[in-house]
Amino acid sequence: MSTETAFLDDAASRPVLRLMPGRDKRVKSGHPWAFSNEINMTPEARALPAGTPVRLEGDDGVKHGTWLFNAHSLIAARRLSPDPGMVLGSAFFRSRLAECLALRDRLVGAPFYRLVHAEADGLPGLVIDRYGDALALQANTAGMDRATPLLVAALRELIDPRAIVARNDSAVRGLEGLKEESGLLHGEDATARVREGGLDFSIDLLSGQKTGWFFDQRDNRARVAALAKDATVLDAFCHTGGFGLLAAQAGARQVTLLDRSEHALALAMDTARRHGFGESVSAKRGDAMEVMEAMIGTGQRFDVVVADPPAFAKARKDHPAAMRGYARLARLAATLVAPGGYLFMASCSHHVSPGDFTDAVAQGIARTRRHARLLATTGAGMDHPVHPLLPESAYLKGLLLHLPA
Repeated sequence: MSTETAFLDDAASRPVLRLMPGRDKRVKSGHPWAFSNEINMTPEARALPAGTPVRLEGDDGVKHGTWLFNAHSLIAARRLSPDPGMVLGSAFFRSRLAECLALRDRLVGAPFYRLVHAEADGLPGLVIDRYGDALALQANTAGMDRATPLLVAALRELIDPRAIVARNDSAVRGLEGLKEESGLLHGEDATARVREGGLDFSIDLLSGQKTGWFFDQRDNRARVAALAKDATVLDAFCHTGGFGLLAAQAGARQVTLLDRSEHALALAMDTARRHGFGESVSAKRGDAMEVMEAMIGTGQRFDVVVADPPAFAKARKDHPAAMRGYARLARLAATLVAPGGYLFMASCSHHVSPGDFTDAVAQGIARTRRHARLLATTGAGMDHPVHPLLPESAYLKGLLLHLPA
């Protein structure tokens, strides 16, 4: 399939789908999603290939623009443009990616950032992270999966990257009827480095978590590093060591990196050795909460503890278990904080609200019978913009606490 035939380019022949009577309130308010029970799902609509561009209209004839349609998904249509007659081809994707590129270059400067953050950037379900001359692309919707050849062509024209890696291994692709798969879309080498806070971090775009690095925690890593001079630091669920190694760079006396992934720890220690942190940074492999329990048993304490786990609630049904998990983690982490020390905890579960997360952490700390001061409630950096009508896009929650005694 050529890049120009990935979509129908003739807007006049684009299928028209209609919203059900009385089911257009959310779409009229500007919401970028239309659910399957809001659309008149005719046999013709159900027969459309997943990811087909359509013109969405109300039963009153109001035109709502160009949307990407998937009859097999609960979120059946996702808005691409308010213009029902827009031409969907290389020029469209090049223009939209150029806007994203200009914004990130202004917000971040150095070419290490989230380049595209899905609906907030007008490219529903698409995530692209930039690592200098390498890119990681994750297409979580049928429309963006179908558009991948156009996206790759536009990225090569705008950035001329050495490599583009597809990290299409997210479970949410299953909701769109898509397979999980990863591989090189362009280039031959999937290794990359991230520059942050004066360090070069080693990452592997094909086998790391998510797209290889957590740009969303950039500002939070800086907050923790600012507290780390002369401190002992535990970085639990450390992945490739972002929090811990930036703390070492800021003058931490001793840093312990804790993760269950041998590969992630090897990359973290490679970064540590290259920057001369061999004596002040150590790695411990194991289930983070089990290791933390053992540390408590041996009386270990740290001036700064970071607990940044993977999502505890991957679906709405996981919410009760996630609340218990965050409370338990907060209890363990707070117990490990030395008097006068600091705790940073994060949640990337969008099914857990900021208020619920704060409550769970507070309950966990209360079980230690310690007092805590909440210094900051944080989220992702500005390269992760939020769609105002999609609270799901504000998934990251962070709490920075001081435990005086």
